[in-house]
Amino acid sequence: MQRRTQSATTSPWTSHIYPFIRRYEDGRIERFVRSSFVPASADPAASGGVATRDVVVQDATGVSARLFLPSGAAATCSRLSVVLYIHGGCFCTDSAFSRTYHRYAASLAARAGALVVSVEYRLAPEHPIPAAYDDAWAALRWVATTASLSDPWISAHADPRRVFLAGDSVGGNIAYHTAVRASRDDGTSVDVEGVIMVQPYLWGGERLPAEEAWDGVAMFPPELVEKLWPFVTAGQAGNDDPRIDPPDEEIASLKCRRALVALAGKDIFRHRARRLASRMRDGAWKGSVTLVELEGEDHCFHLYRPQRATSHKLMQSIVQFINQPIRGISKF
Repeated sequence: MQRRTQSATTSPWTSHIYPFIRRYEDGRIERFVRSSFVPASADPAASGGVATRDVVVQDATGVSARLFLPSGAAATCSRLSVVLYIHGGCFCTDSAFSRTYHRYAASLAARAGALVVSVEYRLAPEHPIPAAYDDAWAALRWVATTASLSDPWISAHADPRRVFLAGDSVGGNIAYHTAVRASRDDGTSVDVEGVIMVQPYLWGGERLPAEEAWDGVAMFPPELVEKLWPFVTAGQAGNDDPRIDPPDEEIASLKCRRALVALAGKDIFRHRARRLASRMRDGAWKGSVTLVELEGEDHCFHLYRPQRATSHKLMQSIVQFINQPIRGISKF
């Protein structure tokens, strides 16, 4: 009680993850990281040769998504890989409809020749974890069931043999867990070809030796990182939660056939990403792992500096991963 009184008298907010979000004692939420909204457009010229359209995924929760369809596919009626993309933003900021993620998803669709489904999931703290996980799963199930029959773009252009889950930062974490959920033998599994994790958010109850002290270079100091998970889970979980430190048996349960892990050389999460790739490669999982390392870059650099050589290298690696030949045939 004494600690709570001291907090109330020294600051007008109850918690904050600066520079991203602040929650005030009166319940107000202030978000500092914003990108302007971009409307969808059926005109491919508006998004670099990619038509876009917004859909409601789940009426009960209001979860929605933005679809990105390359103009060439519409003309040829060809079947395309499907990339379910999950944006970053610490689980509590940003949007699939923001200029940043609209631009990136459109570029990915155009470069990979893929049908991208960018998920607009519910944000914490208004909707604590596991809301984001549930929303990504709902979007994948929508693609694999409802949309495969009723959505004009999915039904006409989606190749059910080539479904990928992708995301950056916390979106990479969500993509991994969506792949885990898609692997369950409970009658709801979805066939996933691959998972793409770009600088994924991973942590643990104890810091790795390289994380003990902030190097003054990485965008996020470890003290800030350690505040995030308790904040977005409404205090219900700590940094020892297996959702941010996947156990070996969970990794082994994956049924997707391939994984790409991309890390940035200055990113605070690089050690965890490299360790995850090693555990996937050396453990009981039977899939193949591609590790992409971008030296001299920090967290999510590719979103804000898309013209850099390292950003082009990352995009090329993802495009090549998506367009690799596949083995076997599956159906929605």
